Amino acid sequence: MARILIAEDDLQIAAFLDKGLRANGWATTHVTEGEQAEEFGLSGDFDLLILDIGLAGRNGFEVLAALRARGHRLPVLVLTGRARAHDVVACLDAGADDYMTKPFRFEELLARVRARLRDVGSDEPRTLVAGAIRLDLWTRQVTVHDRDVALTGREFVLLETLIRHAGRVLSRQQLLSHAWGYDFDPGTNLVNVYVSALRKKLGEDVIETMRGFGYRLRSS
Repeated sequence: MARILIAEDDLQIAAFLDKGLRANGWATTHVTEGEQAEEFGLSGDFDLLILDIGLAGRNGFEVLAALRARGHRLPVLVLTGRARAHDVVACLDAGADDYMTKPFRFEELLARVRARLRDVGSDEPRTLVAGAIRLDLWTRQVTVHDRDVALTGREFVLLETLIRHAGRVLSRQQLLSHAWGYDFDPGTNLVNVYVSALRKKLGEDVIETMRGFGYRLRSS
């Protein structure tokens, strides 16, 4: 199991990341200060660092500089509220492997995390299977009874989330957090719309509605 270090001082974002990454099968550790991020990053105990630039104490740039000065090649995915081109260049020049601007979509973060972990030989599975449904996480190909099914990016992420929790009931809020991001309006009916679209493509009985609770993918 890959181990991910989250260095983020916004507790809401950190909790969102921690919950979502653990739900996808990774172990996580959370720190809020730059000194902790540097210490843990240098320990050799982690496969990826998700690093906020605006940390207390030592900022993200200083943490990156310290890691790279010591020769550590720990993959670093930077989270930043700075979207200007020269800020992005500064992150990459400082030694970051990738960056994302806040607010972000969780589906995109997952894709970037998987890409970074593949680079270091993570044991993250390539394929997810639930009954007759098979998802290839690398090629984004979906088959049902060996028949190719074309899904949009958001449909794919929603189905991936349901498969990872096959047999468990997931609330609309949980599905929103995984597929649309931590800052999305919880009152939206997008989950209902996309579940309906998935049923049309996969079969009406694949996803169950648990009234008052949410949705569940049949485990068989």
